[in-house]
Amino acid sequence: MTVHFIGAGPGDPDLITVRGRDLIARCPVCLYAGSLVPAAVVAYAPEGARVIDTAAMSLDEIIAEIEAAHALGHDVARVHSGDPSLYGATAEQFSALRARGVPYEITPGVPAFAAAAARLGLELTVPEIAQTVVLSRLSGRASKMPDTETLEAVAAPRGTLVLHLAARQLARIAYELTPLYGADCPVALVARATWPDEAIVTGTLEDIVEKAAPLGIERTALIIVGRALNGMGARPSALYAAEHDRHLKPKG
Repeated sequence: MTVHFIGAGPGDPDLITVRGRDLIARCPVCLYAGSLVPAAVVAYAPEGARVIDTAAMSLDEIIAEIEAAHALGHDVARVHSGDPSLYGATAEQFSALRARGVPYEITPGVPAFAAAAARLGLELTVPEIAQTVVLSRLSGRASKMPDTETLEAVAAPRGTLVLHLAARQLARIAYELTPLYGADCPVALVARATWPDEAIVTGTLEDIVEKAAPLGIERTALIIVGRALNGMGARPSALYAAEHDRHLKPKG
């Protein structure tokens, strides 16, 4: 028996991995975060499977369901949105399963920030503009940020900053990042990337709050800040330049 933690991807059911889809299709028990994972993803579960929406369940209740499946020797598909390694409250589940001797494996998924970049049609790392991507968030109701990870600290590299779970604090973000990035720095607010009700607002640190206000976006959104959002840098990467030595196709 194994618990399979599966990244469902950002929302579009087609963006789950083949492995993730196939695991769901063969597990007799499927636990999924219904507020973030579309029903079409867990529809891959086999006929007669025990499919449970865990959105309103506590950690103890979730682990109890897994223990019951373990006692019966049933594999479990534990389906999370995006990728299980980011903001999925998975660490506490891993710890509980290790303490109980219940084996688990992780199948990665397409993370929300990658889906947002795809929908924007952008690369987040642009030569000589931004070669660092920082994934972070702000303190919220579920948990606080470590004291050392203030917004100013995580933005210090001035690369591409991706903030999760922070749409309600857009005004604060724009205010605090303006001295670091400049008022004209591009910003994108991407809500529910790849879902049918996806919403995207682009602007600058100076006007993004005003532009986003009519939509009233408060959750399930990413805020991306950085000069890479302008597109090309001063010059393209040398990787595909004709004179570049690629080792596999050396010069001369």
